[in-house]
Amino acid sequence: MPQSVAMPASRKQQKSRPLYIALPEPGLSMKQDAEWCVVRVNGAWEQIRFHDYEEVYAVPGLYERLFYDILQCTSPATVRGLLEEELRRTGYTPENLRVLDLGAGNGMVGEELTAMGVESIVGVDNIEAAAEAAGRDRPGIYEDYVVADMANLSAQQRVHLGSQEFNCLTCVAALGFGDIPPKAFAEAYNLIGPGGWIAFNIKDDFLDGNDASGFSTLIKAMSNNDILSVRTRERYRHRVATDGRPLYYVAVVGIKKRDVQGEMLS
Repeated sequence: MPQSVAMPASRKQQKSRPLYIALPEPGLSMKQDAEWCVVRVNGAWEQIRFHDYEEVYAVPGLYERLFYDILQCTSPATVRGLLEEELRRTGYTPENLRVLDLGAGNGMVGEELTAMGVESIVGVDNIEAAAEAAGRDRPGIYEDYVVADMANLSAQQRVHLGSQEFNCLTCVAALGFGDIPPKAFAEAYNLIGPGGWIAFNIKDDFLDGNDASGFSTLIKAMSNNDILSVRTRERYRHRVATDGRPLYYVAVVGIKKRDVQGEMLS
């Protein structure tokens, strides 16, 4: 039987109806993109796979309660902290950043950026449910929110995003597992002006020699070919799995030197 967890409300959910969540038994180990929980919605229990984001975002407060209160996700705060420290070292003012937040979801990273003083943030996600959740949960965080597949932008979307003069890209807890493929990340990277800041994270497995997703090859090539100048790289505990195992990610903060081109882009 699943283990039932009734958690106290998150900061932004104090006045909402309590959420009741049941996790799989601790001894049941599964791949990260196969994890699931059971949630009581409108008087009935529903099983929701973590990567079925439309279903997760449809339940107000579920994303925060599940990933941050229960599974102890630290990634938005960790990436924000590393970016903030690099900005401080160089004397760069956060207020001068124009951020493209790729895989923006319901605005957790946008909220961190706003807290550090960033005033201009555009969110991009490939599902409409994410944009709706961001507007519902964190209104005013994004000056614009674009629902688009970065790997297949329309001409209108490309012109619109290209006109924003972005000088910072953030992408947190969104790469890998097929949600944002390497080409989509590269296309977003190319929207940032030379000298712009890049801050992202990715599961450590996607950077090892056995990676089949393409991210290991892409990121190594970007670093080795003077496309991305890495200023800091840190392995840390992203969150725990439903069976209690730690899940480790690598956070990277760097400065863009030039665009990704040719075979690396495809």
